[in-house]
Amino acid sequence: MNLTSLMDVFTILVFFLLTNTSSNEALDPPKVITLPDSVVESKPRETVTLMVTHDEVLIESRPVLTIEELLGSEESVVQVIREAMEAELGKAISVAVAETADAPEGAVQEGDAGLIEEVPPEVNILADRTVPFHLLKKVMSSCTSAGYTRISLAVVQKASQS
Repeated sequence: MNLTSLMDVFTILVFFLLTNTSSNEALDPPKVITLPDSVVESKPRETVTLMVTHDEVLIESRPVLTIEELLGSEESVVQVIREAMEAELGKAISVAVAETADAPEGAVQEGDAGLIEEVPPEVNILADRTVPFHLLKKVMSSCTSAGYTRISLAVVQKASQS
C-alpha cells in the first residue's frame, strides 16, 4: 500500500489549518468587564487595546491607573494614560500600516503614497457597561491627546433587527 499521496494531503491540510486558525475575528473581553450590546456589522481590527474595569485602567493588559485615581483627577487629559498610550504608538502605527497594505488594490490610489506614512493610529476601548461616561470621556481625551485619532468602543454583537 502506497501512503505517499495520503501524507501529502495531510501535510496540506495541516498547513491550511495553521494559517486559518491564527486570525482573531473578535476580541475576547476579560471576565471582569461586561460590554454593552449593539447591532454592529463590521468586525474589530487588531489595534492597541485599552480596558476600563471597575477597579483599574489597563493598556495592553498592563495596569496603568486605578479608578479612584481617575475619579480624583480634575483635568480632562490624564497624563499617566497619555504617556502609556504614547509608548504604544509605534505598535498602533505598524498595525495600521499593515492593514493599509492589505487593503484591496482599488482602495489605495496612486496619489496616496503619503497616506501610508500618515496612517491614523487606532485604539479599541473595552469598558464595562457600568463605567460612567465622564470617566470614558477622560480616557478618550487622553488617547486623542496622545495622537490616536480613531477610537473604537468594543460592544457585544447582537443579532440584527432585520
